[in-house]
Amino acid sequence: MSSRRDFIKSMIMGGALLGLNATPLRLLAKNNLIKITILHTNDTHSRIEPFPYSDPKYPGLGGFAKRAALIKEIRKKEQNVLLLDAGDTFQGSPYFNFYGGELELKLMNEMGYDAATLGNHEFDNGLLGLQKQIPNAKFPFICSNYDFSDTIINGMTKPYIVLMKDDIKIGIFGLGIELKGLVDKKNYGNTLYFNPYEKAAEYAHLLKKEKKCDIVICMSHLGYSSNDKQACDYNLAKQSKNIDLIVGGHSHTLLKNPVKMYNSDGKIIYIGQVGWGGAYLGRFDFYIDKSTRKKFVENNTIKIFNNQV
Repeated sequence: MSSRRDFIKSMIMGGALLGLNATPLRLLAKNNLIKITILHTNDTHSRIEPFPYSDPKYPGLGGFAKRAALIKEIRKKEQNVLLLDAGDTFQGSPYFNFYGGELELKLMNEMGYDAATLGNHEFDNGLLGLQKQIPNAKFPFICSNYDFSDTIINGMTKPYIVLMKDDIKIGIFGLGIELKGLVDKKNYGNTLYFNPYEKAAEYAHLLKKEKKCDIVICMSHLGYSSNDKQACDYNLAKQSKNIDLIVGGHSHTLLKNPVKMYNSDGKIIYIGQVGWGGAYLGRFDFYIDKSTRKKFVENNTIKIFNNQV
């Protein structure tokens, strides 16, 4: 409780509640805000153990055990926590070579993941590998622009989900990168790929306007930005409507300061991505007014290292 009071005091003193001038003082005085904490990861690539201390970029960082301990501490302090992953959980260490993804998913279950999307490396053992491993996950895989109808994993993913947290309705959909030219055809078979911008518009409208979600989140494995014609999170954010947050992956981009942008309607949208290998945990805190449903957002990227909790 004291940490919440300290946070509110710092927000008032610093004027950090995003340009609402005197309005936050009135809202906070009435204790009229609901807080939703969204944690996100991406591109863990089967790195169960921390990076070696000799690593030039992430020395000694990461590891599933340290991530789990950090998430546990956050959940002790926060009432409404969502934990999401933006793909490429598989491939990159002997753990995947031996267990085929089973260990990664079971450890994610222990951490309490709410949803994930599929990255291109989830197809490294083909559709048979996915068919075998997806049942190990106690959380859904969300894929909105892949159609698996003519494959053996038909029905094993969802196009979107809607979750409730303390009277706040949260809609989540997921976008995958085009597999053609990136993944061997035999590994994804008759999977159909659809334009991610078009599917984002379709599902964001469904979730915001029809399902009446207060927060709409896109879990994306498109990559942060692209120098060619390939779809990316940056361009998705610019042309989007109805999306509040993109938690990204694929490009291994470390956004230590998550990006705040404006969509095609001039409304704020955020993008987060936390490098690769599980060295960092992304965090967004949404404060939602119970009456007006206006949102105030704070965010940061947390380095995962020894003895932090």
